[in-house]
Amino acid sequence: MTAAPHIPVLLDEVMAALTLANGDIYVDGTFGAGGYTRAALAAGARAYGIDRDPQALARGAALAAEFAGQLTLIDGRFADMDKSLEALGVTQVDAVALDIGVSSMQLDQAERGFSFMNDGPLDMRMSSDGPTAADFLNTADESEIADVIFQLGDEPKARRIARAIVADRPLTRTSELARLVRSVCGYKPGGKDPATKTFQAIRIHVNDELGELDAGLRAAERLLRPGGRLAVVSFHSLEDRAVKGFLRSRSGNEPGGSRHLPQAGTTGPAPTFCAPAKPVRASEAEAARNPRARSATLRAATRTAAPAWRI
Repeated sequence: MTAAPHIPVLLDEVMAALTLANGDIYVDGTFGAGGYTRAALAAGARAYGIDRDPQALARGAALAAEFAGQLTLIDGRFADMDKSLEALGVTQVDAVALDIGVSSMQLDQAERGFSFMNDGPLDMRMSSDGPTAADFLNTADESEIADVIFQLGDEPKARRIARAIVADRPLTRTSELARLVRSVCGYKPGGKDPATKTFQAIRIHVNDELGELDAGLRAAERLLRPGGRLAVVSFHSLEDRAVKGFLRSRSGNEPGGSRHLPQAGTTGPAPTFCAPAKPVRASEAEAARNPRARSATLRAATRTAAPAWRI
């Protein structure tokens, strides 16, 4: 863990948003390689690291040993963070950080099946249970596959790709899927690989990443104390749109009011977050050091004393 294989994106900016002090209770909902958690521990926080990837938790054992008694690792989903911490006797925390999406470590492991760069089993699961990408592609009907690729990957050729998948299945390897997508879309070496959008869409679907994000934001809302800070780093527009919409709604900044938070003068739930800070993106220097940072967006907000919404 001292030489982490994963460089935490926007680390300084996330720590600045969380403003951790000695003794604060901090939750890293997406522990990964522990980059944010290490910085929180160094600031004197009591940390809880959550991950559904058993390999991430295994790697984190060294960090837990280094900061003995200061870090607790939790096998689970960040969508359940409030329940997981309540089981440990913790009902309120000072800060929550989320780094959404797949990690570079997961992408680099061919056997996990996340990447089209190296051949591996068509898996894509962040945890070790549940249906794999191959299970989905080999059993779903053509229209469902097309909808997933179009809606979660913004792929204009989604229906042609789905038709080719159904015609060629069963698929079992990442190389098979990548080759099929390239044959449908056309591939010019040196340009962006056309398999990118399809792999992204299937991964998001297999792991229910958008559903997890929505539930995780609500769980953080329930768990944060008044004055607690939330920081979320996302990497593509679907994620960022969800975070932006949640914070805008929960802070009462929804344009023209909404059915959840009517305009001033009418009754409705009180804002649970102060107006969020402006989104932060990586500097050119960080993007040069860490290409993964180029698409990252940080959104942060502070919890009010209002009760968590039930909707």
